[in-house]
Amino acid sequence: MTSDDIAAKDPQRSCTNRRRFLMASVSTAAAPVFSRASRADAGSAAIGGDVRSPVGFTFTVNGHGHQLAVDPRTTLLDLLREHLALTGTKKGCDHGQCGACTVLLDGRRVVSCLTLAVTVQGRAVTTIEGLARDGELHPMQQAFIEHDAFQCGYCTPGQIMSAIGCVNEGHAETDTDIREYMSGNLCRCAAYPNIVAAIRQAKPAMKTASRD
Repeated sequence: MTSDDIAAKDPQRSCTNRRRFLMASVSTAAAPVFSRASRADAGSAAIGGDVRSPVGFTFTVNGHGHQLAVDPRTTLLDLLREHLALTGTKKGCDHGQCGACTVLLDGRRVVSCLTLAVTVQGRAVTTIEGLARDGELHPMQQAFIEHDAFQCGYCTPGQIMSAIGCVNEGHAETDTDIREYMSGNLCRCAAYPNIVAAIRQAKPAMKTASRD
């Protein structure tokens, strides 16, 4: 007897059989999905439960200690701007491509939009607000002013922080070196020649200040 004969004799039985077949197919297809979801949930539980739970850490910004608890997905850029009101560090592309958010981390430049806040545990961050001392501008800040190394000024904090890092890293020996190692900082106003001149002027002043 064929399935068509069964359907003709007992339509309800045929419908039940089809329903069972479809349910079995769906269950079989869904099993790997549920399995992966269970493993993901187990993984989250293994590393401490809800990945959005605030994580506590301590670090130093411009010489001042801070103890905070933030969402582990928070970037250093957002921490500085939204939690500490240090808005001198600018948010540009938010993809690590423009350099507007550059800060110094233990003396070396990093793009803060790609740096997770919790990774600076126990480390020292310097922003544009922390450069001046006793009302006296940092040599790089002064050089930028004297060479008019900015127009709209939006990228200037990141440019200055990166310029300081460039000098400290020993990458400011020639104009070509400066252009190469400052290439990660973009200026839509195209003040690049003035920026190079400012770095060239500030370099010896920075070395003198470091010896004092």
